[in-house]
Amino acid sequence: MPQIAKHYVRIVDRVNYFIGRIMMYSIFFLIGVLMYSIIAKQAFLIPPFWTLEVAQFTLVAYYLLGGAYSIQLGANVRMDLFYAEWSDRKKAWVDSLTVLLLLFYLGVMLFGGVESMMYSFKYQQHSASMWRPLIWPIKAVMNTGLFLMLLQAISELIKDIATLRGESI
Repeated sequence: MPQIAKHYVRIVDRVNYFIGRIMMYSIFFLIGVLMYSIIAKQAFLIPPFWTLEVAQFTLVAYYLLGGAYSIQLGANVRMDLFYAEWSDRKKAWVDSLTVLLLLFYLGVMLFGGVESMMYSFKYQQHSASMWRPLIWPIKAVMNTGLFLMLLQAISELIKDIATLRGESI
């Protein structure tokens, strides 16, 4: 494999590993927000209006920013009925084909996400809830997660091509 491809894989894997490890612990922030909501509702009989949306936004960040890390670890869902019995070379061949579909899907999602984020930013779109936070920051987080997954999918494609060529990265 060309040195630039190896360098790309190392950088993307390192960045997504770092972000994924940080996002792994954001679940504790989500638990804290939800516990605060429960305690406040019981103690004051009125739940804070912001907790539901903060929990939703945290879950979006957890899921999308952690997506590239999941791809990197191979934690994505796959049909292991036949896959587990295949050779590494055959797995790399099938994975390289499915990664191309993933790249298309992520590209379309990112294109739509950027358009939606730009609209939200231009018109200062707010949520329809009582709290009414701006929407574009969470859309920016979503697009960042999609972009990181796109970069990681390219990294996985490079690794699969290297495996098909009999090399390792």
